[in-house]
Amino acid sequence: MAEFHYQPMFPLGADDTQYRKLSDAGVSMAEFEGQPVLKVAPEALSELAKTAFTDVAHLYRTRHLQQLADILNDPESSDNDRFVALEMLKNAVISAEFVFPMCQDTGTAVIIGKKGQQVWTGADDEKVLSKGVFDAYTQNNLRYSQNAPLDLYTEKNTGCNLPAQIELYATPGDAYNFLMIAKGGGSANKTYLFQETKAVLNEKALVAFLTEKMKSLGTAACPPYHLGIVIGGTSAEANLKTVKLATAGYLDTLPVSGNEYGHAFRDPDMEAKLLAASRQLGLGAQFGGKYFCHDVRVIRLPRHGASCPIGIGVSCSADRNIKGKITKDGVFVEQLDTNPARFLPDAPAVDTPAVKIDLNRPMDEIRRELSGYPVTTRLLLSGDIVVARDIAHARINEQLEKTGQLPDYIKDHIIYYAGPAKTPEGHASGAFGPTTAARMDPYVPLFQKHGGAFVTLAKGNRSAIVKDACKDYGGFYLGSIGGPAARLGRDCITKVEVIDFSELGMEAVYKIRVRDFPAFIIIDDKGNDFFEQILG
Repeated sequence: MAEFHYQPMFPLGADDTQYRKLSDAGVSMAEFEGQPVLKVAPEALSELAKTAFTDVAHLYRTRHLQQLADILNDPESSDNDRFVALEMLKNAVISAEFVFPMCQDTGTAVIIGKKGQQVWTGADDEKVLSKGVFDAYTQNNLRYSQNAPLDLYTEKNTGCNLPAQIELYATPGDAYNFLMIAKGGGSANKTYLFQETKAVLNEKALVAFLTEKMKSLGTAACPPYHLGIVIGGTSAEANLKTVKLATAGYLDTLPVSGNEYGHAFRDPDMEAKLLAASRQLGLGAQFGGKYFCHDVRVIRLPRHGASCPIGIGVSCSADRNIKGKITKDGVFVEQLDTNPARFLPDAPAVDTPAVKIDLNRPMDEIRRELSGYPVTTRLLLSGDIVVARDIAHARINEQLEKTGQLPDYIKDHIIYYAGPAKTPEGHASGAFGPTTAARMDPYVPLFQKHGGAFVTLAKGNRSAIVKDACKDYGGFYLGSIGGPAARLGRDCITKVEVIDFSELGMEAVYKIRVRDFPAFIIIDDKGNDFFEQILG
């Protein structure tokens, strides 16, 4: 008969995180029934959350920056790998000035807190942490992405990025520890759960299964990725929660082998196999090459004998994860890297020339010029572009159904799928990177049939209906680099104006003027599709 034995599910090693102290204020020690008690004022929680979400919108961990620099120095990197890595490092330098956030999608605020039993706040912790999130998003140049449902179908942007996702746990001790994540929609959408069986739990089957699923992630979530894979779990939701923690690097200090009682562990051998497989896919850092992933984490969990959940998720180029803690010594936040410029190369990392495209011409002329270049050609776009994404496309489609006509701006200009962050004072634009193209796929054939959306600009791979429409109607899809929204907003966009649906906020239709805006030809008017060539 088994004897009772308890062990934590996630036996983490020592925390070697480098923290910086914010304050002593609001922290004191007391005593209750002979035990020390850490008293934390509500204001300390709010200030910690505000600081964390401000820092993580602008700064990276040093390890992430070093991995980008390693791409530049690797002779096996493709030119496109190096180009993307260099743009991301330039973006990091701009973002570190605390004016432009690193990505226009400044994310859903996620707070995971472990509150020691000997910590006393005397407050509604979720409320005061939410106030810190509110302050970070409303007082900085961040974007509000949270939509409140008014009924089953109607939504309204909350105008402050609340509500946050807050999860608090009771733990032993007299410290309050936090992981805070700003999770963008693009990377969140690349989280998958597969309900498998014991049949997949052998090396040959598992490597083949995971490689195929990794390949299916595509590039819409802005690689190079920090990829997390979790095998097993006491429930589906436990599996996916572990995926999120793995991609944030929170579980890096797990042991590397299991035991008969069922704790979580990492499998370094499988991590190495899958990282090698990722570098053979050909997707690279968005436009072909080696660096689809920076790293891979594979975590094994116990499971019910009838279930074998397998979860996959990523942290994208906006790797926004930050720790915090409150102890008797004060309030602390993880020290992120404030000097990314030191990772920039001394000489240009990419010498391949780009083709300059003047957009202030009739659409037919633009299409004729693009038709002369093969897919993967690197472009620099200058001129006027129209910006429209999900809700605007739905509105335009409603108008088309009623009137049979598209607005002229859809016919006359390249359509950029994007939604900006707030515009900093003294600048023409806020952070303004591309959103995922595939969400607008259903509109492309219809709009092109009616003489519009002949050239679209966004990130990630697209479905066959877009390729077919471009071949049938003479259209193009241009890929923009996912990730460097701060650089695009500061250096490449010189004018922004709302031209339709102003009530939609960041979902409105804009006209923007760009200068040397980088892009690649991904789908051409002959039916060639760069991603299809790689993915098969």
